[in-house]
Amino acid sequence: MLAELRRVCAALPEVTERLSHGAPTWFVRGRRTFVTLWEHGHHDNRFPHLWCAAPPGAQLELIAAEPARFFRPPYVGHRGWLGVRLDGDVDWSEIAELCRDAYDVVATPKKSSSSRP
Repeated sequence: MLAELRRVCAALPEVTERLSHGAPTWFVRGRRTFVTLWEHGHHDNRFPHLWCAAPPGAQLELIAAEPARFFRPPYVGHRGWLGVRLDGDVDWSEIAELCRDAYDVVATPKKSSSSRP
């Protein structure tokens, strides 16, 4: 599981990995987290899973469509992040797509409300 997630995330530009809160975590440009793997579970979620940034609306849509696989993670769920269970039959092409989406959400510079055209 960890090796496959490393392969997926390392293929993205400017990505580094290091432990954060004891879990393998991937960062864009060394600063901004976009994926964390909780291989042995975390708090009440005692199953392998990952947390990843998600585009606006994706969290609600995916949880509504497949609540047995997707969930709102603690700490980051209020920001739209997505929890993904990894204790069943994992579709790694889908996980790769979710990780690329997470990367895009974090790597894309945010427009400042004070920016001028």
